[in-house]
Amino acid sequence: MDSLGIVEVVSIASGAELADGMVKVANVELLRAAPLCSGRFLIYVSGDREAVQTSVLFARDSQKKLVGSFVISNVSPLLVEALKKSEAAKRGEALGVVECRNVSSGINAADKAVKKSEVRLLKFVSGQGIMGKSFYVLGGDVAAVREAVETSREVLADRLVEAVVIPNPAEAMASALTGGVR
Repeated sequence: MDSLGIVEVVSIASGAELADGMVKVANVELLRAAPLCSGRFLIYVSGDREAVQTSVLFARDSQKKLVGSFVISNVSPLLVEALKKSEAAKRGEALGVVECRNVSSGINAADKAVKKSEVRLLKFVSGQGIMGKSFYVLGGDVAAVREAVETSREVLADRLVEAVVIPNPAEAMASALTGGVR
């Protein structure tokens, strides 16, 4: 996957219509088109950069009300894996937890954080059961996690709910956040 397009729509019905149009205007793969618990609709498309840009531009130009939209070129493999499944924390590593006001901004910030710092993206939670917000968990040494969390703060700006670094989490807390400890 070269590029990832993310579109978050205020309405489920509008989101379904947009997702259909996005895959028709460009040669992209529809990775996700699903409602969030807040009544929003989340769309992920992938493909080459030009096709993804065309698809996301279609959504932006549609006159539908969007919460956010991003095109991430050279998407981090860590982000792609975290969108699919969580990874267990390593015993003794620092954890960063970043909570975002919406999903699309969170995905963009997580990608930038893992590209800037030597951290692992352990988990990404997108909207379900948390009122349309998102959060992600980063793991690594304390300095790298602090740097990644600071990058997230800068990228998210007013879309940040809260971001913390837990330098030496209890094993039970690390397991609760990531699904396990190894």
